[in-house]
Amino acid sequence: MMTIVENTPSQPSNFKMIRPRKIKNISPLSVLKSVGPKLVPFFKTVAIFFVLFPTSDTSTLFCCVIKILPILSLIVFVLLHGMNLDEVYVYSRRVLLGLIFSMIGDICLVWKANYFLHGIASFAIAQAFYARAFGLLPLKHISGAVCFTVGAITYLYLVPGLEGPMVYFVAMYTALIMFMAWRAIARVQFFEDDWTWNDDLWTWTKLCGCMGALLFMVSDLTIAMDRFRFSVPFAHTFIMMTYYAAQMMISLSVIDSQVDIVLEKSKKL
Repeated sequence: MMTIVENTPSQPSNFKMIRPRKIKNISPLSVLKSVGPKLVPFFKTVAIFFVLFPTSDTSTLFCCVIKILPILSLIVFVLLHGMNLDEVYVYSRRVLLGLIFSMIGDICLVWKANYFLHGIASFAIAQAFYARAFGLLPLKHISGAVCFTVGAITYLYLVPGLEGPMVYFVAMYTALIMFMAWRAIARVQFFEDDWTWNDDLWTWTKLCGCMGALLFMVSDLTIAMDRFRFSVPFAHTFIMMTYYAAQMMISLSVIDSQVDIVLEKSKKL
């Protein structure tokens, strides 16, 4: 479900003065027909990556370029949906910064023998931007408790394979990605406080953001398991498929983010 706000011609363009006159629900299929062509470069570059590097990366400049092309295409996708310094684009800006730091992390991990910690740091910054985009409210304590319990159990399992600074880096990164997942899950609401179903509380793009965050978590936890505990079968394919899918889903969540901000601001007026 996607929400679009229509305004009367006499209404000012400043979002602070916008009053939602009518909200339409548009099916995901309709939106897919609209945004699908903009995702074609992403799907093509992902296909090229798996054709050229089906089982593993290589520490070469060519591999680096091919690996970051899908993320570059998503950066363009986000930019095509509008970008400026207005507050209505704050969500899009944070997702854009998350994609940029993810791309830097990808570059570092191509030469992971020397720059693995740099890659973790870059992805940690990306997670922080994504979490900030998803917002700090509503809290949804139960969702947070579940996420951090999963993170704690995972970290305790990884500890025997960690040495030196990795003990602290992995702890920090695990906490960040669980925090990001928590904030993405908390955005998706179906019920009022009295447990009454409200179809206006959720949008399909918020679901995309949530699914993207969960896929990102699965991808990164698989990397950790494969590197520090045991060899995961088909690790490269699984990690990169879930990673690219996660970034695509998070990028899709920018489509109606401006409408959400307008509606939130209008409620305060």
